[in-house]
Amino acid sequence: MCRNGQLPRRAAAGTGAGITEAAFPVTPGGPPGVEVTSLAGFAALTDRWGGGVYAPLRPAFHLLITVRSGVLLCSVDLTACAVGEGAWLWVRPGQVLTLACDLAAAEGTAVLFQPGFLGAATASAARLQRRAWRLPLTPAEPAAGQVRATLEMLEREYRRLTDLPLEVHVEVVRHLLAVLVLRLAHLPGGPRREMAGGEIFHRFQQAVERDFTRSHRVEDYARALGYCVRTLTRATGAAAGCGAKRFLDDRILLEAKRLLVHTDLSAAAVGERLGFPGAAVFTRFFRLRTRETPVAFRERARGLEGEAPGSPKRGA
Repeated sequence: MCRNGQLPRRAAAGTGAGITEAAFPVTPGGPPGVEVTSLAGFAALTDRWGGGVYAPLRPAFHLLITVRSGVLLCSVDLTACAVGEGAWLWVRPGQVLTLACDLAAAEGTAVLFQPGFLGAATASAARLQRRAWRLPLTPAEPAAGQVRATLEMLEREYRRLTDLPLEVHVEVVRHLLAVLVLRLAHLPGGPRREMAGGEIFHRFQQAVERDFTRSHRVEDYARALGYCVRTLTRATGAAAGCGAKRFLDDRILLEAKRLLVHTDLSAAAVGERLGFPGAAVFTRFFRLRTRETPVAFRERARGLEGEAPGSPKRGA
């Protein structure tokens, strides 16, 4: 059941480590790199990861969830959403998912796949490095029917372990999954911005993801990648719609918010984990970009977590 329509307040109070790191599950006999299961099956996986169904979860893989009946309440990187019938939730590797309902409260399918399972051409065309442009994804007809039919084919083929040699079976599943993610990535009404930054932005994005806790200066990334700052700024503007410094700061800020809400680390400890030389420097960075202190943000965000989409407003 849902927790009275509320999002979970926080995880593991007092531990300072409230985000469960989820490695890709290994299912004996199944195609390596992909898992297709029911929502109840995904709930069982959360127990294997050790955090439980309500703990904030950071998957190291892509997670696609679609609901056939009922409503799934959750948040992705602190953005609350309700996944209704026919809608899709796409959680990218490294994002933090927090469920507000027991997964038995809805019926649907979860598709898990490792970043390297699909070919490079598919990964590029599906823009797997990008975040979903809206939560949840709600296809309209005729796209909804096409996505639904593709999922049904994928589910059937995934279960047919003995019809084909294993290597052929894996390729069939890989191709059907490629069709599914390409259709979801290119739903009507999606983003029209082309990845004009190309390889330069892709390399910068990867470097930021790897080193943002160690370096907060665009100059450091430019030097390491062999570009000038202007080149990185131009490529980031074309691909992400903002400058390189803003892109880097946004990534640092996102991780700071995750840690403030989902762990009990002090603000000073959060700043230290993110590579700031002192608590005052971290507070100044955070306040400049959010207009509130880390402590004030934590109190406000944890208070708002209890208000799921569609739930009564406080004082109403």
